[in-house]
Amino acid sequence: MQVSRALCIPDPVRLQRYRHLPELGPSILFFSGGSALNKLSRELKRYTHNSIHLVTPFDSGGSSAHLRRAFAMPAVGDLRSRIMALADETVLGQPDVYHLFSHRLAKHQSQTALKAELERLVNGEHTLIKPVSNPLKSLIQTQLRVVQQRLPEEFDLRGASVGNLIIAGGYLNNEWQLDPIVFLFSRLVKTLGQVVTIVDADAHLGVRLQDGTMVLGQHLLTGKEVAPLASPITSIWLNDGEQSHKEVSLSLSEDRGALIREADIICYPPGSFFSSICANLLVAGVSEAIGQNPNPKIYLPNLGTDPEQLGWSLMDRIVFLIRLVSGREPEFNVTHPVLTWLLLDCDYDYGEVNEVSLDKLGITVVRAPLKRNEHQYDEVLVAEALLSFA
Repeated sequence: MQVSRALCIPDPVRLQRYRHLPELGPSILFFSGGSALNKLSRELKRYTHNSIHLVTPFDSGGSSAHLRRAFAMPAVGDLRSRIMALADETVLGQPDVYHLFSHRLAKHQSQTALKAELERLVNGEHTLIKPVSNPLKSLIQTQLRVVQQRLPEEFDLRGASVGNLIIAGGYLNNEWQLDPIVFLFSRLVKTLGQVVTIVDADAHLGVRLQDGTMVLGQHLLTGKEVAPLASPITSIWLNDGEQSHKEVSLSLSEDRGALIREADIICYPPGSFFSSICANLLVAGVSEAIGQNPNPKIYLPNLGTDPEQLGWSLMDRIVFLIRLVSGREPEFNVTHPVLTWLLLDCDYDYGEVNEVSLDKLGITVVRAPLKRNEHQYDEVLVAEALLSFA
């Protein structure tokens, strides 16, 4: 038996219920990476403590890159960032731990000065770690001591995230496993939601461009650290390393599969289209888990310009998502849906949106006021819209 209801966005009755008891709020699952969802994540804490964030560990830029090269480990910067966005920032949480994990070492000090600061953190003498009470303080010091002892002599500490260093220490201290330290990290800051990497593996992204060029490394795709791509992306894969083309297959663990299968809502959210959203979908087993979930599956496209979307219209991206997840032609979505809703701002120009064609693919278009300006969604409006689907 199938039960249906009228969709109201925003749904004031549901929103009031979720605000009253966020501990019992719906589980909205996001495939994401980067910082694009951090503001939305902070807003979601008001309504639900059960959001799920499957984050890509394939980042190869920023301070995460230094740790990846030093220890051949997954990227943890996006993971840490999302955990902090979902942390309980009230006195009921751990504000001292929150401030410590959010701290970055200075970008313009000497390596000698930065090593001395790390030493003060390890010894418990730093002003940020002193207020942390035991046993939390001792646990944090242990992870920092492990990473300090194993850092290569030439490791560049400028701008290093203390939270990333703590996670790296826990990863090394738990026999190169990420989940145990992520669980501990999340408990320390009382994360109001669940954040895990899609896989615990040291892999990178590779893409082929329309002009035949092959690009290896996530940081070369986003247009943030190097010039934007000059030719559209045509294919994407997981790669072993950044030096040569060597595709690798990674499999979804059973616990991640259960999270996807049982989520109240699955959302393909705003963010870098290929390196954040599609990267998560490359892991074997993700497609099957999405297909087994009978609940709403929503695509909320980017506003503004995403350098990775060069040459890709919204309709093109929808077809690519369906093919990537289902492994079949778009028409397969009608009987085996992996995307059921397209959520759009009512005034923004996304380019062509062929609602007749989308309806034939089993996708319903919903428009609502969602944006703050032409380049940003309003996190309150987006949170209320997504929660109304649950």
